[in-house]
Amino acid sequence: MSDRLTRRAVLLGASLAPLAAKADPVLAALAEPRTHAALRHALAPGGGDPPGFRLDDPATQRRLSDAGRAQARAIGARLAGVRFDHVLTSRWDRCRETAALLGLGPPRDAPALDSFFGDRARGPAQTEETRALLLAMAPEETALLVTHQVNVTALTGVVPRSGEVVVFTIDHAGGVEVRGRIAVPA
Repeated sequence: MSDRLTRRAVLLGASLAPLAAKADPVLAALAEPRTHAALRHALAPGGGDPPGFRLDDPATQRRLSDAGRAQARAIGARLAGVRFDHVLTSRWDRCRETAALLGLGPPRDAPALDSFFGDRARGPAQTEETRALLLAMAPEETALLVTHQVNVTALTGVVPRSGEVVVFTIDHAGGVEVRGRIAVPA
């Protein structure tokens, strides 16, 4: 009996998700032209990358904690009902794992979203690459960018917490207007 109720609750929640998106003005903004979401990866304790970090070896990287994995799933549930044409991710494992756990579409690597925390000189060029990537999309397409604090801040001016989503509109010249923020606690 409880399995049946659980299944019904899941189905009811899934059917109401699009209504929740319409009721929340920040989520509703994602239906507008040239509006996208930038997500700082879910909770991965620590800061920066540990000594010996290698992009091709997840064991050398900061990883999501169990709380971070739960947070990523909760973010996905919060964003359910929003249509993302592109789920783009940094190649860092914590971003890839966050993107996969969201369940919002198949993630695709975008090197422009890689962290430049350890080499701030790369920041302006990567931010311009990100702008170009977004401007190359059709105005009606919506992207979810799963990336790092430094990348979100460089693009939007917002310093997000782990697992925080920043919704923004990009104009034809690459200017960004923040439309709102969505925080999901870890």
